[in-house]
Amino acid sequence: MSTHNHEKLLNEVKAGLPNDELVCDLADLFKLFGDTTRMKILLALHESEMCVCAIAELLGMTQSAISHQLRILKDAKLVGNRREGKTIYYFLLDDHVRTIVAQGYEHLIEERN
Repeated sequence: MSTHNHEKLLNEVKAGLPNDELVCDLADLFKLFGDTTRMKILLALHESEMCVCAIAELLGMTQSAISHQLRILKDAKLVGNRREGKTIYYFLLDDHVRTIVAQGYEHLIEERN
């Protein structure tokens, strides 16, 4: 019976892994994508920047409920905002967020075809 040595492989993989704090932060980030309402907001903002009232109307929810979810997304640095007069418009904060949303969606569509 022959055995093989995994030591080199394990050392290489271990060297490439982030520390536990970063892994925990990454897990927390992905938890944010686990909420249906937040995903709908992110998908809507993937299409266009929008104000709270437009998102609320689109999703059939109250502005208060949407504002709560936007605050969570903003605190996580997934969504940004800008003011135009009295209206605040929300948008996906950067291309990383845009890519995560798009890639996840494309993966599901491809899987179903």
